Amino acid sequence: MSVWLQREASTAAAARVFCVPHAGSGTSVFDSWPAIRDGVEFLPVELPGRLSRFTERPPPTLNDLAAAIVAGLDRYLDVPFAFFGHCWSAILAYEVTHQLERAGATPTRLFVSAEVPPQVGPSGRMLDMDETELAAEVATTIRAAGKNPHPELVSIYVRILRNDIELRRRYTASSPLRLACPITAFGWSEDGEYGPDEMAGWAECGDITFTLFPGHHDRFRDAPPELIDTICAGLRTP
Repeated sequence: MSVWLQREASTAAAARVFCVPHAGSGTSVFDSWPAIRDGVEFLPVELPGRLSRFTERPPPTLNDLAAAIVAGLDRYLDVPFAFFGHCWSAILAYEVTHQLERAGATPTRLFVSAEVPPQVGPSGRMLDMDETELAAEVATTIRAAGKNPHPELVSIYVRILRNDIELRRRYTASSPLRLACPITAFGWSEDGEYGPDEMAGWAECGDITFTLFPGHHDRFRDAPPELIDTICAGLRTP
């Protein structure tokens, strides 16, 4: 099995969605997501430097990380496929999609959630946070997941989060900007991080469908039925 996946891909899947964790997180953010729905398989992508790949050093740039994902998932692209990214990982999912298209392996669709487009930014309140503020942010997230924010665990995730933030800070959007595959962009009605208007620039990146769902910034973690259904429908209609 690939180090990039939690589990082996199903040979019965009609399509696959590779789900990329957002900044500072691992595949556990997709624990509530189905393994497969309506023939569409959801495969969380394990990034280096966290969880089962904790001892691995992440690549130095977002472009390098995307290239490593492309190489690592190559044998799983035998059915229609797409990438899903939320916040920071929407940019990574975009870059992976861009590199795959250049290599001739065009995804069926790109799904992005709660993030400004690659040609804008970076933006977001975490960019200017110091280590103490990032630690408080991580501790709040851990508590929201029903777990105890042990200081050592918080320190580990602050390091991961800081590295992810710096990768985004140094990233420059690929050229040409526009993708061949269509994009579905998800906004959230109560998102205090990125309002739906801030996502408008994704229209420059390809043929776009905007969808606004009710909920807060991290509601995607709960696998809302309307989100999962929309993704499945997007894989059936290239």
